[in-house]
Amino acid sequence: MTIREQTEELEKKTLSPLAKLSCDAVREFPLEPCAIRPAFQRDRDRILHCKAFRRLKHKTQVFLSPEGDHYRTRLTHTLEVSQIARTVSRALRLNEDLTEAIALGHDLGHTPYGHAGEAALNECCPHGYRHAAQSVRVVRVLERDGAGLNLTTDVLDGIACHTAGTAAGTLEGRVVRYCDKIAYLNHDFEDAARAGLIGESDVPWKIKYTVGRSKSERIESFVTSLISASADDIRMAPDVQNAFDALKAFMFEAVYHNPVAKGEEGKAKEMLQGLYRYFVGSPDKLPEEYRRIAGTEDVDRAVCDYISGMSDRYAVTVYENIFVPRSWGV
Repeated sequence: MTIREQTEELEKKTLSPLAKLSCDAVREFPLEPCAIRPAFQRDRDRILHCKAFRRLKHKTQVFLSPEGDHYRTRLTHTLEVSQIARTVSRALRLNEDLTEAIALGHDLGHTPYGHAGEAALNECCPHGYRHAAQSVRVVRVLERDGAGLNLTTDVLDGIACHTAGTAAGTLEGRVVRYCDKIAYLNHDFEDAARAGLIGESDVPWKIKYTVGRSKSERIESFVTSLISASADDIRMAPDVQNAFDALKAFMFEAVYHNPVAKGEEGKAKEMLQGLYRYFVGSPDKLPEEYRRIAGTEDVDRAVCDYISGMSDRYAVTVYENIFVPRSWGV
């Protein structure tokens, strides 16, 4: 019996009947099993080592290109989601490997400059643009020079369903969906406080009374409630859910729609839309891999793929090379 088979047998004995077993995983293209890693561990590793994952370190979370060392990026957000989701899944005896793979892959399709970039491409592209759908496209179509990562269907489903809309087919995917929100509401609060936009004194007292007076207390309250209230589905106790919804409403009013925090987003959107128009009009200027996509699918799709994959700093570099005159070296 291989190490993988031993692990699969251990899952059968220890995981909840509601957990997704690694031995039941299915891929779009059959793959010879690994002797050591079950299917979802293999998916996690493929995501962790892909190019799109590395680019997350230079993509905006909330604050555009902050100068401080301690503000979150899309990568640190992803790692915090993974940590919280794994804690919940382990406590519920769900498949922690599946949870981790979904969490690490959920934001691979995010644009430069966060949701401002997503809005910019959604306005330009006739196909529309949703980062969850693009995350699936990254791992199915774009990585490995067009071959994709050949992930399991459960990981793809969890990535696709991590935002609003249809819930994931597995409890592991639903855990990630909740924990994504737990992570960003709390770490974005901390970043906004560091920037001087808000403080603990601004948090409505009903939220503090129910789930705590600090980021750590609130995360613990949300996680504890998820673990204690979940059974056949993933949920919080009603009073904690109300506090969670109130925190979300507070954050949208105080941070996500704050003109100070969002003051540069208009410039970011104009820059990305300028790049979009340029490459749609000059598809021959696209890198070769995206010219292939323009030929097999269409130009708009190829341009979206190219721009959405850029990091913040690379988008600026490309824009400057195209639109900003260079100094004459004499």
